[in-house]
Amino acid sequence: MQEDQQRLAAAVKGKKVAFIGAGVSHKTLLRQFCGMGAAVTLCDKKQLEEFGDYAGELRELGVNLSLGEGYLAGLASQDMILRTPGFEYYTPELQAAKAAGALVTSEMELFFEYCPCEITAVTGSDGKTTTTSLIAAMFEAAGRTVHLGGNIGRALLPILAQVRPEDEAVVELSSFQLISMRRSPRVAVVTNVTPNHLDHHKDMQEYIDAKRNILLWQGEGCRAVLGYENEVTRTMQADCRGSQCWFTRLRETDNGAFLRADGMLCMAEGGAVTPVLAQGEVKLRGLHNIENLLAAIAAVWGRVPVEAMRRVGGSFAGVEHRIEPVRTLDGVQWYNDSIASSPTRTIAGLRSFGQKIIVIAGGYDKNIPYEPLAPELLEHVKVLVLMGQTGPKIEAAVRACPGFAASGLVIEHAQDMAGAVALARAAAKPGDIVSLSPASASFDLYPNFEVRGRHYKELVNAL
Repeated sequence: MQEDQQRLAAAVKGKKVAFIGAGVSHKTLLRQFCGMGAAVTLCDKKQLEEFGDYAGELRELGVNLSLGEGYLAGLASQDMILRTPGFEYYTPELQAAKAAGALVTSEMELFFEYCPCEITAVTGSDGKTTTTSLIAAMFEAAGRTVHLGGNIGRALLPILAQVRPEDEAVVELSSFQLISMRRSPRVAVVTNVTPNHLDHHKDMQEYIDAKRNILLWQGEGCRAVLGYENEVTRTMQADCRGSQCWFTRLRETDNGAFLRADGMLCMAEGGAVTPVLAQGEVKLRGLHNIENLLAAIAAVWGRVPVEAMRRVGGSFAGVEHRIEPVRTLDGVQWYNDSIASSPTRTIAGLRSFGQKIIVIAGGYDKNIPYEPLAPELLEHVKVLVLMGQTGPKIEAAVRACPGFAASGLVIEHAQDMAGAVALARAAAKPGDIVSLSPASASFDLYPNFEVRGRHYKELVNAL
């Protein structure tokens, strides 16, 4: 057992530890913590019979159970509580337990505390998964062992014993993970901050403050990479405790990664400008992905050879559900951009195409305004197929937008994804592009955007 794993074991041995929820990572950690001598309690809304075969393992492990309607009563008198990112930090029962002396933490927070290697972390409203994946790919191209986790990849605390000091941990962090963080990574990237998750955060300021937490615990020797073109991330420069640099595709900078006027992606540091690769060599589609690549270059600068960055930039084809090509049928190209769960993500996707397209949009309402999306839909969309809770809100914003009557935009409504795909196919002619780009979360019809995207792809591939 590595020294860091031993320190974790010593910290939990004999302690009363509650886990909120029995998700995939918590199931592994439940076994691990029981093996380290903790008195473990599982708090879950489910009743025991709903766990199926897992109920037997819980009995074998001797886990205390606090289940059903009053499951949060199990938080009382705990020494340590691990919450999932989806469980809101400011829930009264959790805050009461914290006030009574419990350490409220999470799988990711404990990993940050005990991880023996350097951590690079990415947050933001848009682009964080692609940026995180690019950073990981650049380290791998340089021959490093990478542990990818957080909001993507796998839970990292269960593999703590496998992590060596010379490795690299690369993590994506959501606002839900960051809201209670009390440690920062060696390198922190904030891509942008735009309205999102306002159905969970009490207001926009709480959301911004959660994102800022990635920077607040840095110190000398740390680096912060901030998006210059976003007003919120630009102001975060005041929060930086170590070195700081920018990334931008709209102007040149003497401190960070930028897109030069001649189309070359460059890095400027210490008075020197180093070309990395030409925009024409980048395999990813869309100007927003140029920004993601610039952010990744700035994040790994000085730790990865330029040649490794160039190879990744020229070969990285993207991440599933992010302007993902699905198929070409009867001359019509179909794309899956299910990750576009906010207006800003949808706008970035729309701008990736050089023609007016057919868009399927709508879904769960996160209380985000759709007025900024409306003019982009008029400019980039010829047929808009709407579905879900937000369909009427998107239509209202579009119809109220100046220029709607003259735009020629056709608006259709569907009851579900199958109906939306059918309407899009009926409207499409050879040469057209159809994209699922919902500008909304998935939770009205699907458990997450991945399930939504895969269902869409199944329907399109069955045409």
